[in-house]
Order: sequence, then structure tokens, then C-alpha cells
Amino acid sequence: MSKILEPKAGRPARGRSQEARIAADSAQRTKRQGRGHAQALVVGGRPHVDLLPTEVLVDRRQRAVVRRAWLGVVVVAVAAVTGIVLASASAMQAEDTLAAERQETDSLLAQQQQYRDVRTTEAQRDLLRAAQSVGGSTEIDWQSTLRRVQASLPAGVTITGVQIDSATPFEAYTQATGPLQGQRVATLTIDAASPTLPSVPAWLESVRGLPGFVDANANSVTLDASTNTYTVDMTIHLDDDVYDGKYDLEDGS
Repeated sequence: MSKILEPKAGRPARGRSQEARIAADSAQRTKRQGRGHAQALVVGGRPHVDLLPTEVLVDRRQRAVVRRAWLGVVVVAVAAVTGIVLASASAMQAEDTLAAERQETDSLLAQQQQYRDVRTTEAQRDLLRAAQSVGGSTEIDWQSTLRRVQASLPAGVTITGVQIDSATPFEAYTQATGPLQGQRVATLTIDAASPTLPSVPAWLESVRGLPGFVDANANSVTLDASTNTYTVDMTIHLDDDVYDGKYDLEDGS
């Protein structure tokens, strides 16, 4: 607390009244400044008096408030400018990235146009291979099959006639109505000439090794008296194992 100096004896009355008024003003300012704050008790300190008018202290506080306000305005302005700069930089970077992607896309499209004929040819090739696979799915190598049939017959027996009936890619093969007859995709009917009386059961047994064999039966055995030759009419049924698979598509092709 400020210590009020007692006026010395012998001073004029006017000087005493002025000192008293200054002391009262100083005490009132000290009371205002210390409102809401605990005042420290100083023992043995030097006496002093705050002679500044209250208006000066108020002006100082107002200036401090104004400085803090302007500092806040500056901080907000700097933050806003920084945000605008960062947003602009991000937008420019996005535009550059988009332009690069567009350029790459245009380059790829140009390359695709350059190799368009190659792609068209590849597509036509794939279509042709698919068509071959479908069209050749029921193809049978009859030449190889007939050679095997001939090889299975006894020596001296020759094939004199052949009749072939098989499935097509667009129509299923007609199946037998008998319950004991197996599924077939082709029927081979042959006429075989033999100089001796043939053993039909042996012939039927010999053709069992043909690829896709289902069953076989002898329709008739006739003798040509003029040539003394026996003719056997034989029917052989074959299943889908007889297909040669020439045009089957390989995996990954």
C-alpha cells in the first residue's frame, strides 16, 4: 500500500491542501488498481506515490486492448491468406495431374488406333477358331477308323462297302429305343468280303478295340455262288470318344 506522507509543520496552508488532494487521488487509484487482486504487504519498503492521473492509466489499458485486437486481426488475416494460397496450390496441382492423366489417355487412345487393324484381326481370328471348334466338334477321322476296322478283320477279308451316319453340330444324333443299347453319336455299316465262311462272333469280338466302340452286330451273311465269296453286312455303333478333337480350343488360347 502507498504510504501517505504527513505534511511537515510550518508549511503554508495552500501547500498542505494540495498535498492532501494528491495523496487522496493516489490512494483512490491504488484502490482501483488493486481491486480484485490481493495486495502484498511490504515491510520496510521505500515510500512512494503514484502521481499519474487516472485517465493516463485508462488510456494505457485501452491501447493494450486495441493492440491485442489488431494482433488478432492480423493473425486471422494471415491464416486466411495462408489458406487461400494452399487451396490455390492444391487446385493447381490437381489441374496439372488431370492434364497429365488426359495426356496419357490421349496417348493410349492414339496407340489403340494405331493397332486397331491388329486388334480387328485378332478378334476375327478368335471368332474363326470358335467357329471351327463348334463346326468341328463332331468331326470323326473316318479314314483312320476304317483302317482300324480293316486291321481288326481276319486276313484275306476286305471291306467292299461303307455307309456312315453321324451327328452334326446343329442336330443331336438319334438314339436307339432299346433299353440295352448304349448312347451313340455315329453308326458305321460295312460290307466285308471273305473267301471262306466267316466266324461272325470272332469278327464282332475283334472290333471291340475301336475308339468309341459301343456295340456291333452282323446283319447278314450271304454267299455269291458265282465267285464263291461270302459277304458279311456288319453295323458298328460309336460314342463321342471317336471324335478326333482337331479343333478343340486349348486352355488359355
